[in-house]
Amino acid sequence: MEKNNTNKYPEAVLAGGCFWCVEADLKKLAGVREVISGYAGGTEDNPTYKNYADKGYIEAVRVFYNPREINYENILDYFLRHIDPTDSGGQFADRGPGYRPVIFYQTKEEKNIAEKIMREFEQSGKFPRPLAVGIMKHTRFFPAEDYHQDYAAKNPMYYGAYRVGSGREGFLRQTWADDICPLPRRQNKNSTIQDKDLKKKLSPLQYEVTQKNGTEPPFNNEYVDNKREGIYVDIVSGEPLFSSLDKYDSGSGWPSFTKPLEPANILERQDKSYGTVRTEVRSRQANSHLGHVFPDGPKPPGLRYCINSAALRFIAREDLEKEDYGQYSKLFDQKK
Repeated sequence: MEKNNTNKYPEAVLAGGCFWCVEADLKKLAGVREVISGYAGGTEDNPTYKNYADKGYIEAVRVFYNPREINYENILDYFLRHIDPTDSGGQFADRGPGYRPVIFYQTKEEKNIAEKIMREFEQSGKFPRPLAVGIMKHTRFFPAEDYHQDYAAKNPMYYGAYRVGSGREGFLRQTWADDICPLPRRQNKNSTIQDKDLKKKLSPLQYEVTQKNGTEPPFNNEYVDNKREGIYVDIVSGEPLFSSLDKYDSGSGWPSFTKPLEPANILERQDKSYGTVRTEVRSRQANSHLGHVFPDGPKPPGLRYCINSAALRFIAREDLEKEDYGQYSKLFDQKK
């Protein structure tokens, strides 16, 4: 915990079935600084993966977040969209009380927020059955064994097969369709960015590109020749999109990348404008138009994300910690 400097951040403790999935989903949320898989809700000491249910514990995650970027209500909203909130007997293929969904509140304010958002979900008419997520006072949390931490990143093939095979992925896609589990926009210190403020926040070119699906001039743009180490974030929301480690000179005149830094922050849409069929790339949180992706990039993976500089903000490697993107510093530390 000290290594990741999470002690300075507030936390949320949530249970939504398999903690591999809940951890992996919440780590994609802008403003979340660390997610720890573990066991919550019991009373005995030192639960393990073999006996946590017998000791009254539930698989849960401990989420540390930056309140300047996201608030507790946003986290709960996102969490509830990544589980089946109507199933009190477990989650998907994982059955039993050790997998039941629970929001563990730590203050009266958190309890009030949890009750409020549960009412809103109940009244939305989205679910055919009553909501069954518990709201419990948080008492103790024990981190799970090391091999459970970052499980999705360490075991992507097995995790992907499990997530689909368990029924979680299918349920989410069926429930939320193309708007699967939308992310709240990244917050600044004062408030969430509103559409009415975009013309004030953005330059005319940035507004035209991100909001009107415009295209900036090739070669004559801010980042086409940028060779500094760092990451590229959405100019509107700040959500991380691309890394300099995946940037290359495609000769197209626009910044080009072989892959996204955070695939979950990228949406793809069919674009039939100008009499051709292309794949448009948009950011998930802000829904900003970014550019297009083409199947003519270096192999593997053979993709070229052709992105407008005007849709991006570059954060240099040395500024990542100061700008609250410190979790990406390790990407460059590991570079050979």
